[in-house]
Amino acid sequence: MATGRTVPKWIRFYMAGYDMSGYSRTVGPLKWEYEEVELTAQMGDAVKGYLPGRASISCGTLNGVFDSTATSGLHVIASTVATSEVVMIPIGIRAAPAAGDPVFMGEFVQLGYHAEESGGAIFANVPFGEWDVANLLSHHRSKPWGILIHALAARTAANTAVGIDDYGAATALGGYMMYQVTAGNGTATIKMQDAATNSNVSFADITGATSGELDCSAVQKGIVDLTATRDVRRYLRWQLTLGTATTLTFALAFMRSI
Repeated sequence: MATGRTVPKWIRFYMAGYDMSGYSRTVGPLKWEYEEVELTAQMGDAVKGYLPGRASISCGTLNGVFDSTATSGLHVIASTVATSEVVMIPIGIRAAPAAGDPVFMGEFVQLGYHAEESGGAIFANVPFGEWDVANLLSHHRSKPWGILIHALAARTAANTAVGIDDYGAATALGGYMMYQVTAGNGTATIKMQDAATNSNVSFADITGATSGELDCSAVQKGIVDLTATRDVRRYLRWQLTLGTATTLTFALAFMRSI
């Protein structure tokens, strides 16, 4: 994990268990804003006063290269509209995304699919709307920015490494995790662990922060909410329990409620 400025070539785009980065050109705007609710007392207030209302969250439009490759091309994956898509957008800091880097994530309704010619090439545009109303399950989901816990890569064993310090202190308001599994050869379970001390023996599973057993011979994706009163200790890391799988390629992100 680095800090500072970065450039678009280090952005990645994962959708519905697929890595669309190799087909993608731009994405955005990554919007998080609140409506203004006027609460001015007409008799006593000298100026108009406002409070934030409901959050408006969207990943905007994905602009990519038209590609009809079976099972993986952008046209094949994104040409079905009006569907709810689990989207993860890690932003690497002057390098490929790594643990601790920022992630914009959510479950958004795909509103359209547009193919067009420009400069002799064929491109595809995929506009997304707001959070899917059917999946607004918790207050956590008014917050789309989290951190990357595990960059997309293959793993073949449980994690014994130390974790990351994303906030500098423990919290007590839960959060949510998102996973994207792009490849695997059997069943496995992805989990989040936390610790008060950043050493292997100190880490333990965060209650409720698990994907459950997944059949990773097919792509998988999901969001898992923690309760709003769940304690989350200072240090975080990924964990993996292999069932019949011997290898699993996945990305994992977490939004800590503060």
